[in-house]
Amino acid sequence: MTDTFEPRKAAASAWFSTLRDRIVAAFEALEDGVEGAGDLPAGRFEVTPTPRTGADGEDQGGGKMSVMRGGRVFEKVGVNISTVWGRLAPRAQKAMAARGVPGMEADPRFWASGISLVAHMRNPHTPAVHMNTRMFWTPGAWWFGGGADLNPCIEYAEDTAHFHAALQAACDAHDPAYYPRFKAWADEYFFIPHRHRARGVGGIFYDDLNSGDWDADFAFTRDVGAAFLPAFLPVTERRLGTPASEADRDAQLIHRGLYAEYNLVYDRGTKFGLETGHNADAVLMSLPPLAKWV
Repeated sequence: MTDTFEPRKAAASAWFSTLRDRIVAAFEALEDGVEGAGDLPAGRFEVTPTPRTGADGEDQGGGKMSVMRGGRVFEKVGVNISTVWGRLAPRAQKAMAARGVPGMEADPRFWASGISLVAHMRNPHTPAVHMNTRMFWTPGAWWFGGGADLNPCIEYAEDTAHFHAALQAACDAHDPAYYPRFKAWADEYFFIPHRHRARGVGGIFYDDLNSGDWDADFAFTRDVGAAFLPAFLPVTERRLGTPASEADRDAQLIHRGLYAEYNLVYDRGTKFGLETGHNADAVLMSLPPLAKWV
């Protein structure tokens, strides 16, 4: 499987990098197009390499952490990519084996590549958002995962409907069973048990996607990523000029507290990134710049 998958790994990694470049360019263009934001300059991404090395200093890949702070539209947004490999630590290896990954108990080697995005907006009427897609490989298995979900502190039904419609169109192009299945998975996954509530209005979530047809699963994953900007940008542009009160800002900060709780306690990506030794700042870029608890 190793020789067969080298070009596939390269193709997946290249796609995630291309998607990152598209999103960064679109977000900076959105910043340029906003007027009347006081004295704030248009936001720009700061890009930091995030190399990964093994215990004996060997190269194990890495990525780019791209973060914009204090923009006109985005109070904080991160768009990270990474392609990493090595051997899973015993705890992560055990977790993978428990999930039924073939051969994981005997061979802890892995390769993973993906893109991860979280945006916390300046205007409380504009929803926060999360998106990620990824490919994972071990000597005995491969799969894709990812999804996107919308996280408004002040919900507008038309925004929720637009976001879901764009994701459904991407799913329906591949399998009409995907959207209801992956929407239900998102509703279950993006739920905060100790608060007895969802962290947002959902979207789609999928993991362990291996239909046996790598090309088809990769095409679906590309389409999920490509659907993100059409799903999110119109919602953002619709709410940019909505006046916000102090009560709106307070609601936003409290909602961000829920988001932080979820990502630190339940999120699989956060746990995996920290357990495999990836750059902690990159792993935790999803945390909001400011939050509040009551």
